Amino acid sequence: MDLQKSILRKVGEAVTRFKMIREEDRVAVGFSGGKDSFTLLEALLALKKRAPVRFEVCAFTIEQGKFIQPVEPFGEWMRERGVEWTYHVDNPSLRLIAERPGHGCDECSRFRRRAVYQIARRLGANVIAFGHTADDFCEAFLRNAMFTGRISALPPVTWSRERDFRLIRPLLYVTEDLTRAYAEAAAAPVIPCGCSLKTGTVRRSLRDFFAEIERDHPHLKSTLLRAMGNLNPSRLLDLRYFGPDTADDLSPESALPVLDEGFIES
Repeated sequence: MDLQKSILRKVGEAVTRFKMIREEDRVAVGFSGGKDSFTLLEALLALKKRAPVRFEVCAFTIEQGKFIQPVEPFGEWMRERGVEWTYHVDNPSLRLIAERPGHGCDECSRFRRRAVYQIARRLGANVIAFGHTADDFCEAFLRNAMFTGRISALPPVTWSRERDFRLIRPLLYVTEDLTRAYAEAAAAPVIPCGCSLKTGTVRRSLRDFFAEIERDHPHLKSTLLRAMGNLNPSRLLDLRYFGPDTADDLSPESALPVLDEGFIES
């Protein structure tokens, strides 16, 4: 299998289907240094040469004090590809680590999001690309369903609160086995965040679940992605998506009396 061709086809499908990139966009790639962000940047650089629309690509890395190795190799890799790269040391994040070493992922994420918008604004970008893969979409879908009671996942395209940035996830259809193989084949200087090595989290449990069930059902993630785009709300339990007559019949005011156990058993 030609890895690059397979990845480009999947990225092109996502970009086209959800209109992620448009004429004269300037796309800032959130470059974490992991296999996924390497694959994303390479794919967008290749797509830039082939796409029917003109757009620019730049990249940025946010230092939050969690890289397990020096990040200098990133700069050399970027220069070889002619990519404008910004390395930003986020001092508020460093203070957070020093003052509250036990802080959670959500808090770290808020600090990173604030820095992302600041950097993208300095770079003159109007689009921010993140390296979330098909695995992340499927994990988010199951995590929300099982632990928050919501049917939702990650949006392929969304907007910042002030609507000054379009946020895109072009690796929507790309699984992590492909990004891992591509990063290895390209000899990319992958430097993961220390957080990615932690175990015992919900995310790790879901990854183990996928790894086990995919032995017998190798196309599980593709099926889940199709399910996210093939909703049948009337077959779920949300009254907002029933017809008006049915919704009225099912409102709390018109609820039927609870059946007794004897009726149920008979």
